[in-house]
Amino acid sequence: MNLLKADVNRVAPLQTVPGRVAIIHDWLVVYGGAERVLRELIELYPDCDLYSVIDFLPESERSQLHGKRAKTTFIQKLPFAKKHYRSYLPLMPLAIEQFDLSEYDLVISNSYAVAKGVITGPDQTHICFCQSPIRYAWDLQHQYLRQAGLARGLKSLLARLMLHYIRIWDMRTSCGVDQFIGNSNYIARRIKKIYRRDAYVVNPPVDIHAFPLRINKEEFYLTASRMVPYKRIDLIVEAFASLPQRRLVVIGDGPEMERIRKLAGPNVTLLGYQENEVLRDYMQRARAFIFAAEEDFGIIPIEAQACGTPVIAFGKGGALETVVGLDDADKLPTGVFFESQTVAALVRAIERFELATISPEICRFWAERFSIDNFRASWRSAVST
Repeated sequence: MNLLKADVNRVAPLQTVPGRVAIIHDWLVVYGGAERVLRELIELYPDCDLYSVIDFLPESERSQLHGKRAKTTFIQKLPFAKKHYRSYLPLMPLAIEQFDLSEYDLVISNSYAVAKGVITGPDQTHICFCQSPIRYAWDLQHQYLRQAGLARGLKSLLARLMLHYIRIWDMRTSCGVDQFIGNSNYIARRIKKIYRRDAYVVNPPVDIHAFPLRINKEEFYLTASRMVPYKRIDLIVEAFASLPQRRLVVIGDGPEMERIRKLAGPNVTLLGYQENEVLRDYMQRARAFIFAAEEDFGIIPIEAQACGTPVIAFGKGGALETVVGLDDADKLPTGVFFESQTVAALVRAIERFELATISPEICRFWAERFSIDNFRASWRSAVST
């Protein structure tokens, strides 16, 4: 019996009183998944004021936030903050607490790190759209320390001590949130496990219309991601080394690029970073999209399905909610899961996929449930005004 299962189906909508609104974001550096949520929150509350630890968002992407510029903390002016802002994580709890939000009626934190730690009073409502509890401070601590080369030694000890105090602060500040909204049932379970709070679930918005359906597919597989260790692009490339008759296209760049290049065989094409138009074209034409990471939600598999492209995904985390596997008796499939992050498991999943029949139209139909319109409707259901 799972006594810590999040009660996501019985969380009552929160009644809020219209008034001045502040939206708190962790940091603004690039326009990614969390920033897509921020964009829609600004759409819902166009007169809001925006706050963030730092704001170095490129001006070319500022229009995505309707030109809003965030009020920032003292970290904005510290040396090398633009490129090495994560190094100031020990200062971020102090920094975020310095925002004076006393003039606002509704405070919304869009948080995957420290944004939910803002201080609010008893006559204010604080809603936290939780992308995730701080991953590297809780259950993924050991994985992050290994990837950062901090598994042993004095630096490891200092990092572990810092994360210990981050956990204490993170748990304490959860008490200041009036309602948690998780971006998936998976995150709702993490919120329940860590904060002992139930969460309403509102899936992030996906611009389905930007990824048109294409029925006819070509004979190649696709993966696309920033090349960092937890995305497991290495696993995908190694799997295709044992499948020389299949072709793989890889889109993305990052710290792992050179290592991936050494692993790639002649049947693997590395395109590096590409603009959205190129990514969309490959996504529409691919036989299947391969997704090997354990993500909290994962938007790109939904974009692939919107194109009518099935997904072969690691069967853990948010993918279990965004992809319908072959073994689901209640729904038509949109992909295939592999049970472990191993080459053998992925190869088996690819072979199983090739024996299955998955309809591009069904993939598109499933993806539409994650549309921007559905996000807005779900938010209004969770937050009644």
